[in-house]
Amino acid sequence: MDKLMKTALAEGKYVAFTDGRCKGNPGPCGAAVWLYVPNGEQIEHSRKSLSTKNHIADMTAVIDALEMTPEGESVLIVLKSEYIKDGFELYLEGWLQRGWRKSNGKKVANCELWKRIRSLAAGRHVTFYKISANSNDPDKLLVSALAKEAAEKAAKKAYHAPKGRG
Repeated sequence: MDKLMKTALAEGKYVAFTDGRCKGNPGPCGAAVWLYVPNGEQIEHSRKSLSTKNHIADMTAVIDALEMTPEGESVLIVLKSEYIKDGFELYLEGWLQRGWRKSNGKKVANCELWKRIRSLAAGRHVTFYKISANSNDPDKLLVSALAKEAAEKAAKKAYHAPKGRG
């Protein structure tokens, strides 16, 4: 991964490591981005959600990475989600042709998030690189820790939320 990242940065590309993490599915979640800017700057970003699903947390991290990358720029998005990589690279065009329906006629799950990813990607040169969830890559571990920390903060808030009055 190190060689791929160094090459991308040398070519003037942004490199974004993304991860989403949930405590339960659905449950409290965190989404995180660790972004390398071609000028050497590194930007950390994370957010939490009190209740969502794993795919949504991963998609949220990708959306954040795309929003952090200026329009017209190239970005290498490193993620562990085959769902997002394959959805974007293999299925998106078919979904569009079928009116956001899968080949079996069912609606595409998380359609609004897919539309947002597509819209943001249209203004950037996007490449996805899938990294193993078991990888010991330091940047993958760092973004995973950020997502985990955000999910834990969400869990504390969700589990300690004031009870409503009946």
